[in-house]
Order: sequence, then structure tokens, then C-alpha cells
Amino acid sequence: MRTEAAQRIELVFSLFDANGNGVIDSHDFDLMTDRVLAAATASDESAKAAVRAAFRRYWTSLATELDADGDGVITVDEFRPFVLDPERFGPTVTEFATALSALGDPDGDGLIERPLFVSLMRAIGFEEANIHALFDAFGPDAEDRITVATWADGIEDYYAPDRAGIPGDRLVAARNV
Repeated sequence: MRTEAAQRIELVFSLFDANGNGVIDSHDFDLMTDRVLAAATASDESAKAAVRAAFRRYWTSLATELDADGDGVITVDEFRPFVLDPERFGPTVTEFATALSALGDPDGDGLIERPLFVSLMRAIGFEEANIHALFDAFGPDAEDRITVATWADGIEDYYAPDRAGIPGDRLVAARNV
């Protein structure tokens, strides 16, 4: 696994541990889902339902595949293998990437404006400076927008253990994890 992927996965663990108790459980996913949906005020109910389902599937997949001792929580040591097996978690990541990026496009024009992107990413827990660096790395147009597909692809790239130098690496640049 590349160093960059290891850094990304450590950051994801810290974000998924939404209540900060050192482990990931279903309540963390509920908390994060609620924060993301609160930031998506302009999105329709179907987009919100898709994100809710994607977060739920994410938790279910993690719990099923990674909770080695069956205690209902995932430790950082149980979580680290997640990035090592994209085939096992690829469909879950794809569903999440599709739902989250669509949530950023409430008007359905295929474009995501920076303010909503920043709001959604902050709701997940990313640092604002890093969010802006990521958005810039995606190459926004003259009206400061990126495509839904660009963000979805960027999310999937983030979980690829063999990727380095990707836009998503900017999310870990200024943060200690």
C-alpha cells in the first residue's frame, strides 16, 4: 500500500469516528449522515434518501467485513485493511460516491458549486483549507464549479491503495492523523 493511501485511510477512520470515542460504530454513521443531510438543504428527498442508504450500506459493509471480534465496533486496527481490498468494498464506495456527489447537485445540472461542496465536506469533517485545495485540484470552471462525475471519480480514487498524487491527497496535507 502506498504511503498516501495509508494517510488517507487514517483520516477516513478519524472522520468515521464522528463522536470521537476511538472506534467506529453505527451511531457514528447516523451522526455523520445527519450532519451531511443538514448541509444539503436544497436537495430533494430522493437524493437525501440515496445518501442515507449509502451511509447505511457503508456501515453494514464495514461491520460485516471488518468487525473481526463481532463486538459491534470497528477499531483502527480492524479498519486499516479496508484500503487494501478495493474489490471487497468497491461497490460500497461507488454507491457512496454516486450518492454524495449527486447530493451536491440539487438543481440537476451536473455541476457542483464550491459553497455546497465545502458545506458537505465540512459536514463529513474535513478541514476547510484542505477542502478548498481539493476543489481547486479538481479544476473548477470559470464559474467555480466542478462536475458531479469529477467528484464521484475523486471519491473512488481516494480509496484506491495504488493511487498517489491524486486530488484527494490534498485532504490529508495539512492535518495530523
